Amino acid sequence: MTHKSHKVLVANRGEIAVRIIRACRDSGMQAVAVYADPDAQALHVEMADEAWALPGVSPTETYLNIEALIDIALRSGATMVHPGYGFLSERAEFARAVQQAGLIWIGPQPETIEKLGDKVQARKIALAVGAPLVKGTAEPVASAAEVLNFARDNGLPIAIKAAFGGGGRGLKVAWDMDEVEELYHSATREALSAFGRAECYVEQFLDRPRHIEAQIIADSQGQVVVVGTRDCSLQRRNQKLVEEAPAPFIDDAVREKIHQAARDICAHAGYIGAGTVEFLLSRDGTLSFLEVNTRLQVEHPVSEETTGLDLVVEQLRIAQGLPLSISETPEVRGHAFEFRINAEDPAKGFLPTPGTITLFKPPQGPGVRIDSGVNSGSLIPGSYDSLMAKLIITGKDRQQALARARRALAEFSIEGVASVLPFHQAVINEPDFIGDFAVHTRWIETEFKAPIPPGARQLPHDAQPLTRCWIELDGRRVQLGLPREMLSGLAQPGHHPEPAATAAVAAQSSLVAPIAGTLHSWLLPEGSAVKTGDVVAVMEAMKMEVQVIADQDGTLTHLVKTGSMLEAGAAIGDIL
Repeated sequence: MTHKSHKVLVANRGEIAVRIIRACRDSGMQAVAVYADPDAQALHVEMADEAWALPGVSPTETYLNIEALIDIALRSGATMVHPGYGFLSERAEFARAVQQAGLIWIGPQPETIEKLGDKVQARKIALAVGAPLVKGTAEPVASAAEVLNFARDNGLPIAIKAAFGGGGRGLKVAWDMDEVEELYHSATREALSAFGRAECYVEQFLDRPRHIEAQIIADSQGQVVVVGTRDCSLQRRNQKLVEEAPAPFIDDAVREKIHQAARDICAHAGYIGAGTVEFLLSRDGTLSFLEVNTRLQVEHPVSEETTGLDLVVEQLRIAQGLPLSISETPEVRGHAFEFRINAEDPAKGFLPTPGTITLFKPPQGPGVRIDSGVNSGSLIPGSYDSLMAKLIITGKDRQQALARARRALAEFSIEGVASVLPFHQAVINEPDFIGDFAVHTRWIETEFKAPIPPGARQLPHDAQPLTRCWIELDGRRVQLGLPREMLSGLAQPGHHPEPAATAAVAAQSSLVAPIAGTLHSWLLPEGSAVKTGDVVAVMEAMKMEVQVIADQDGTLTHLVKTGSMLEAGAAIGDIL
């Protein structure tokens, strides 16, 4: 590709921003990075041709700030905008704002995002083209009562899903009628936080299904090509941990049904760009359409490694109006795994562990690819997703890929924050995964029993490494962002920050923070009588909600306010 005049604003962070920057380089394009305060020294900022600040910490004021992103795109001279995944990648209003600003949107048309990004409308399209589908609500539900009625009519379990968004955010599965109401409220809160839209719908949940998806790419000339399949069944809290391509242990008839449904749905929607059509496959062979992700997927590298196709470069081609570089499904070459390397402690229920990476030493050798957004010294903020890097392993067949994965995972070292490496090292030897493939979307929660040692305790970290202040230059007021370490020891007049709640006082408290994060809400007012096992509060870290559960009977006292930033183990309340 020789369109060197293009300049791409990468409206994202972390490993996907790095991935897009590399594709821009391969295509002869310049890349513009954006960063929130905690990301001021992040790898994607260092790698880009230029970087612009999104002052603040929360996703709403930074990576979800459409007005600020468009302003930076125009001021930087960008001609194209790539949204990556997550954040604004499936928001039609962002795509529309990009186009209205005279810029090229790297993704499907806004109307297509609206049709397929709205999971309710996507179900209607799937029905129209005859794709396999389980029962669900025709429209988003307006209350917990509607969810309860659906459960009574259709039985449990049910899935409560964000109508706008994906990646497991705002998705809750109810197995008991008593938990339906709270899970509905939790799903809407998570959906609003992650996607800016709280609407949810409900459908039957297939028990212990596999999660299989089809990668598609389509150009503006009307070509829709299924690149291949992936299996993404190894998940925890509906977040994928291990993916592989092609999807193993399915017969040709099922594979063709998946390919056909994916093609038909995308063709019906007038799809342009890269996208993924997801399905559930139950043990009895029932196949059901799940959703369409109108963006690049986290797990796209396994499709690249088994087809030789660079999906991000294809996105850049398609956005310029060029045809696809392929016209039919590529022949599969070998087998690939992707292991998501998250900053989470698998021994503690995959609790997020924000902090500073003191050592990041990835593996090397045949069949090893690392897509990373971090290196030694990088900060993992608690405000965003916990993904640090992806380890992609390729072999001539599944057995060789598994052998290489064992070697590479044994070589991988990360210190300073907990990581899911111990889980990956264990699962790569589990008979259910490497043998008869008995894994399913809840296998980790229900059947994975391998002992995993807890990660080392992390040091407290500063979530805001920049101090912002105003100065005057030649009569013009400008803003400076200075690293905190430059200002250490200097008093700031009139600024008296409240001391952070620490674990030191936790010994006197009967209610402590299970994670490092923000106290999202108290579910019970102060003075409430509580019982052991009651959920009394909700904390949030890395875009995931975690319940705070009473460990004794008594009367509840609040020690911290909603919105407080807390370290893991910090005192948040008393039950006396």
